[in-house]
Amino acid sequence: MSVAFVKEPNEDQVEALPERDLGTDPNFVTSRGLAGLDAQIASSERALEEARAANDKIAVAMINRDLRYWRARRATAQLTVPTAAGPLVQFGHRVEIEREDGKVQSYRIVGIDEADPNEGLISYLSPLARQLVGKEVGDTLRAGPSEAEIVSIAIDDES
Repeated sequence: MSVAFVKEPNEDQVEALPERDLGTDPNFVTSRGLAGLDAQIASSERALEEARAANDKIAVAMINRDLRYWRARRATAQLTVPTAAGPLVQFGHRVEIEREDGKVQSYRIVGIDEADPNEGLISYLSPLARQLVGKEVGDTLRAGPSEAEIVSIAIDDES
């Protein structure tokens, strides 16, 4: 058998990891989101140094992949600052809605990498954000299984 068909393990070789999906949608970010990208890059660079020092080839490969992702996200970031509070909801605004049961919820429309629904930060691509954009106080929309009314629109201090 030819040696060309024998795969001998190489201790310096790490299996290639698939790249993280960058998506095709515009990479809109708030000021907070842009700072978050910078922090993620800095954190990953520190982790990479530590992994190299520990000679952890698997960690190095994973961190390098993540760094490529974060650097690409930073390179394509489009800082988007809302023009003013109201009358229409736009990217970067904090919007309060009141559900039919009287529950008031607050959401801020942010970029993809900044989104954290548990913290009230929703991606501009989310179904709820898409319904909110362009609406004004008093407008109603479908929010989950019921209707909700927009009760306030504001700009966060951290836009």
